[in-house]
Amino acid sequence: MAYTAGDTILDDEYNNFVNASSSPYGINYIAGVGTGNVGLGQTEIATTSAGTTITAAQWNSLFTLMNNLANHTNDTITSASARTAGDPVAAIAALANDLNTLQTSVQGACANATAVAEGSEDLSLVASAVFDTSHIVEASFTFDGGDEARWFFNAGGKLRVKITNVATNSTAIDTSYGQLITALGDFDMGATTSARSGTGETLTTDGSALGYYDLTTSYQTLIKLTQDDGTYSGSHSITVEAKTSAAHADGRGNNGEVVTLKVSIATTETGAARDDYTAGNTSSINVEENAGGPTDVAFHTVDPTTGEGLATVYTNIVVASVSNNIVNAD
Repeated sequence: MAYTAGDTILDDEYNNFVNASSSPYGINYIAGVGTGNVGLGQTEIATTSAGTTITAAQWNSLFTLMNNLANHTNDTITSASARTAGDPVAAIAALANDLNTLQTSVQGACANATAVAEGSEDLSLVASAVFDTSHIVEASFTFDGGDEARWFFNAGGKLRVKITNVATNSTAIDTSYGQLITALGDFDMGATTSARSGTGETLTTDGSALGYYDLTTSYQTLIKLTQDDGTYSGSHSITVEAKTSAAHADGRGNNGEVVTLKVSIATTETGAARDDYTAGNTSSINVEENAGGPTDVAFHTVDPTTGEGLATVYTNIVVASVSNNIVNAD
């Protein structure tokens, strides 16, 4: 049965479940403002005064927040719904274990959360023309503050890159880039890891162990994917890099509130300068035979939702263009 009026527990024990500020954390640090890689920005619950009897309402406020968080993390907890009558020590042990489970899930960026969804396209950076060397773009994601950034990532939020080729004069180069785009799929950067949804091609640089908490103020490569066969094997590539306005530091607010992603679609071929064919061409060769694109790099957020009981605090993320350039060798 649920906790009822008259159950005995010391006020400092209850307060520790609510507000412990070192590991193992209380529920306020796990789900509230938190610190470092815990905290989701949820409304915190009150502690109690020394010598005060803990009421059923106070227990229920603790349990409600624990259950809401467990719903989001998809953890199974037992202490927040029932206890063994007359065995408060066992109840305390179970509570501590459940809080530790929830803490571990939040520190792992709620990896099993299903209440996350891709938002609408925030920004599209299209190449201004076809290119024979590269299309390189940068986009910034600005949160309301460092706390809001870590709440977003802690709850399972991600920054997503989606690339398409909008070429109208398809060339062999476009085919090669298209294969790379398919192999990349949706590319996501989360709290502690990065991942692509596609497979195949050569993974030249694997930065999958890097996420928001690993970023510095200089670009780090999250992935470099290189063409692995055909005419352009080893030369065509897609690279995604990331940096932040301030390197992660333990504590409140001491995290980068601006994350910048850089995407490069490029070739290392030498002597590949575009040589446009003219109207006098009688061999039916594409006038842009040595060029590719234009390519379109779109940016989204994958947002934690309220579907499993958490309140949302992550809606105000401003996505803006930093640069959008093509490079041609001629």
